[in-house]
Amino acid sequence: MSSDKRFKHLISIDELSKDDILYILKRAEEFEDIAKGKKVSKILDGKILANLFFEPSTRTRMSFETAMKRLGGDVINMTDTEISSVAKGETLADTVKVVSNYVDVIVLRHPLEGAAKFASENSSVPVINAGDGAGQHPTQTLLDLYTIQKESRLDGAKIALMGDLKYSRTVHSLIKALTLFKTKIFLVSPEILRLPEEFIEELEGDFESAELEDVIDQIDVLYVTRIQKERFPDEEEYRKVAGSYIITPQTLENAKDTLIIMHPLPRVNEIDTSVDATRFARYFEQSFYGVPIRMAILSELLL
Repeated sequence: MSSDKRFKHLISIDELSKDDILYILKRAEEFEDIAKGKKVSKILDGKILANLFFEPSTRTRMSFETAMKRLGGDVINMTDTEISSVAKGETLADTVKVVSNYVDVIVLRHPLEGAAKFASENSSVPVINAGDGAGQHPTQTLLDLYTIQKESRLDGAKIALMGDLKYSRTVHSLIKALTLFKTKIFLVSPEILRLPEEFIEELEGDFESAELEDVIDQIDVLYVTRIQKERFPDEEEYRKVAGSYIITPQTLENAKDTLIIMHPLPRVNEIDTSVDATRFARYFEQSFYGVPIRMAILSELLL
């Protein structure tokens, strides 16, 4: 692995400068035709990726697998801890130490915040954080930025973040990156799911709390998040806010023609399926963009 890499692991979006981010977005664009199967690449031939997923995942795991295979590499998966040595009590440190002897890169999803950082300290190969509890999800942030850049505009955009702003690691990572691009952010959430103070401080005053109907005619991007039942310590608190926000075509009647709607998926009921056919929907394109973004990251770490 080259010594002049921009990063050795990818644990947090904080590790990347604006220049690093723009470099990854540019590289992703170069990989799009390969991601779509229009071109063939074998640049990662002989390389092996390990997906270590201690929490459920569809898009993140499969897009990493697709990215690796489209570039000629191979993948091994640990997605059911009940049939792995984890069920016998093996520590995360030992699992990582063992697996890093088998592969060239590890992608880790774990329910505990800080797990990816800890794994990187015990790994002999690069570790990519695919989500650690309510912490960060840097590759999701990069594909989100890529979607905004491709489908709208990044510098100076007006963006509404809606839904679970307290527990969403997707939002927490995205906010840190958006501060680099002179964006105006509107925070739309139930009171008990407001953005934590530590992230409010990151925004340095360039935000405001709002009701969606008051800003729908101003915003360029509406970023919707699922209210995550699994993150709530108290199920009664979850029931109080479940279904608080549901986007329908009627919600969007006063929206700018150029508005795009994003969602990290999976959705439950926060975006009605009737919105899928509107000119605003970009969440399925957003999901695809995870493949070229992850190709760009893997090529940076492995070549």
